[in-house]
Amino acid sequence: MSSLLTASDLSHEQEVVWLEDPESLDYVRQAVDKTKRRNTKPPYARDGRMVGYAVLDEAAEPDPDSGLYRRRVLFVLPHDRDSDPEGVYSEGAPGEAVDPRTIEPKQPGSKTHRSQHGPAAITRA
Repeated sequence: MSSLLTASDLSHEQEVVWLEDPESLDYVRQAVDKTKRRNTKPPYARDGRMVGYAVLDEAAEPDPDSGLYRRRVLFVLPHDRDSDPEGVYSEGAPGEAVDPRTIEPKQPGSKTHRSQHGPAAITRA
């Protein structure tokens, strides 16, 4: 599935749980994963680290074929700006990156000047 999310992908979110302080991150990547449960910390099988996840409301139903729930996971990879500030994303950001300060339940989050260009760009602006 595309990691460019829409509000309809997130219609059953009840809350977003942060595992790290979102204020310390310029951007986070977001994707929808299929999980066995709707309200506990989901498993994480990517490189990098999960920094947050969504808890679904009681009206959320699992997929009838797989029995799994579709939930948003927020993460960063080892080559992202927070871990490698001089790396490939010292300016710019991956397509699925959004500013964590703009993430709310049922809303995909937004790209901002900070998320797309980094704190150095804000200083220059």
